[in-house]
Amino acid sequence: MAENYGTRETLKSRLGIEADDTTRDELLDSALEAASRGIERATGRRFWLDALPTVRTYRPKGRTVRQSDGELLLVDDIGSLASGIVVESGYGSSFTEVTAYEMHPENALADGLPVTGLLRVNGYWGSDTSRVRITTRFGWPTVPGDITEAALIQAGRLFRRKDSPEGVLGSAEWGVTRLSRRDPDVWALIEPFIIPGFA
Repeated sequence: MAENYGTRETLKSRLGIEADDTTRDELLDSALEAASRGIERATGRRFWLDALPTVRTYRPKGRTVRQSDGELLLVDDIGSLASGIVVESGYGSSFTEVTAYEMHPENALADGLPVTGLLRVNGYWGSDTSRVRITTRFGWPTVPGDITEAALIQAGRLFRRKDSPEGVLGSAEWGVTRLSRRDPDVWALIEPFIIPGFA
């Protein structure tokens, strides 16, 4: 189940809403959900970690990068090996376990980052018709602070949208202001996490 990047309590505090005021909880939850899923669409990845290992299958063609020491298979973010990892190669119903590979980048999980590729040292991941099947926990080890901050900023913006019909926000101090299409602070926070070639 998808997780949100930020809590209702933190969002309430930022918006100046009393903790025991539950009248707007549904709107706050909806804003957090929309902000979190929007960040995932913009970056091409998600930052919550699978609770249990799941299976994903990849077609090597178009997902491999030839390097001087082997072939790198680009995979979805792998955030934990605590439950192990099983890598298999084959097609149809015939798969064989693969053990001769290295995690890429090296030390990613130790640095709090996900594994994004598997390097087959001095080898290949298969033919055009083969598949690679991976069973592990996908996602990020922990949600980066920048992503949480971006989600809270965007959720606050979405929550206040009900007070800004047609994208126009009124203020007694500043007058009428048109909201920009994209919040520059949110974009600055999530931009380093965008998968290259995705956005």
